[in-house]
Amino acid sequence: MYKSAVRLSPQATKTSGEMDKPLISRRLVDSDGSLAEAPSEAPKVGILGSGDFARSLTTRLVGSGFGVVVGSRNPKRMAGLFPSAAQVTFQEEAVGSPEVIFVAMFREHYSSLCSLSSQLAGKILVDVSNPTEQEHLQHRESNAEYLASLFPTCSVVKAFNVISAWTLQSGPRDGNRQVPICSDQPEAKHTVSEMVHAMGFTPVDMGSLVSAREVEAMPLRLLPGWKVPALLTLGLLVFFYAYNFVRDVLHPYLQEGKNKFYKLPVSVVNTTLPCVAYVLLSLVYLPGVLAAALQLRRGTKYRRFPDWLDHWLQHRKQIGLLSFFCAALHALYSFCLPLRRSHRYDLVNLAVKQVLANKSHLWVEEEVWRMEIYVSLGVLALGTLSLLAVTSLPSIANSLNWREFSFVQSTLGFVALVLSTLHTLTYGWTRAFEESRYKFYLPPTFTLTLLVPCVVILARGLFLLPCVSRRLSKIRRGWEKDGAIKFTLPMDHTLAQKTSHV
Repeated sequence: MYKSAVRLSPQATKTSGEMDKPLISRRLVDSDGSLAEAPSEAPKVGILGSGDFARSLTTRLVGSGFGVVVGSRNPKRMAGLFPSAAQVTFQEEAVGSPEVIFVAMFREHYSSLCSLSSQLAGKILVDVSNPTEQEHLQHRESNAEYLASLFPTCSVVKAFNVISAWTLQSGPRDGNRQVPICSDQPEAKHTVSEMVHAMGFTPVDMGSLVSAREVEAMPLRLLPGWKVPALLTLGLLVFFYAYNFVRDVLHPYLQEGKNKFYKLPVSVVNTTLPCVAYVLLSLVYLPGVLAAALQLRRGTKYRRFPDWLDHWLQHRKQIGLLSFFCAALHALYSFCLPLRRSHRYDLVNLAVKQVLANKSHLWVEEEVWRMEIYVSLGVLALGTLSLLAVTSLPSIANSLNWREFSFVQSTLGFVALVLSTLHTLTYGWTRAFEESRYKFYLPPTFTLTLLVPCVVILARGLFLLPCVSRRLSKIRRGWEKDGAIKFTLPMDHTLAQKTSHV
């Protein structure tokens, strides 16, 4: 029932680097509306459907050296929308010669192809469809499995459903390169994988056709790895905003009768953002400290971490990026502070008080130095955090080896945490010990934010002690306290320093 696989021409097996070039010439993109014949020497591929995805797929296939035959219910009207190198004809004629046929239509139209069962027998059907979220919940079987049930004599392959029409037209350089593939027929899966390579993408084997339901669920996910970090950030924002509101707005209103509700849009937000960014940054490195402590306590690295710690470790990248986002917003809000009209009024009032007090100038040396150091440390912390965010991008991370990536994310990340701590301490200076700062007996906000980061910094400092770092390095190199693996590290301590960190 299964015919021989499509043999790809040398033109169709170009490397993905070559596929980053423009897809096809302008001559091929523009169509004169005629039903042009595809080059006979190119391997032929059929496409059933004439929608947006079918047109983008046709463009990509033609640019990759394939001859494309498009089957449409109204070929005369649709021919002008496809590249002139593609042949647009009726569905019955489109499925005649190609061995690989892309089914680019919705699930409800699959039954209309039943009249072509005899012509499709033994061919490879590539299902590229995606269900809506409601359809995914409504149907127990995937679209690919449903297509396979309608055409039992065909080899159905699920592929290309995670690739957008835009990515097909612009090439893998501007979109996701991976194409999940699943099928019950290994030879059919291999044939489609070769086509994926020829089109400049990377095939990912997802197993049998049972996995099609999971593959079809991929485009329905909305940032699945960001849910917990986003909720954590939102919770911290609400907590610190409410805390600052009570201290900076509600306390003056109840105790002194001063209306400072004007601070809600800018001042309170700007006080909240650095607190959230600082705590989130410390939460990026706290699970590594906990993991190291667990390994030291257990005396082995071969026992699994608790689920909550394992999930926490997996979400560190997202938490770090959200920390950078809050820090960047804090910098923008800080630049806008002098633009507020309330700030101008405060300057005028200060000048009037200075004149009434017969003071020629107002200069507090300590406050000047404090602010200069405070701003400088903040800029350095934001710059280092920006470097962490940039290296988290896949395109940048892929250009770094593991040692470089670990240095930036681990060493420079810890430097960013230390700079942020110094930035916070400089802001506090002696304010933490002033009685007037404890409104409603609540400590200043910055003292709350110092708790977790200081724990992380002190723990990392303890791990640098020779007695602790040497034992931790041995554990991470396979040594076990109660196991059969016993060894001592070489005298060259630099080897131990190259051991990967959690």
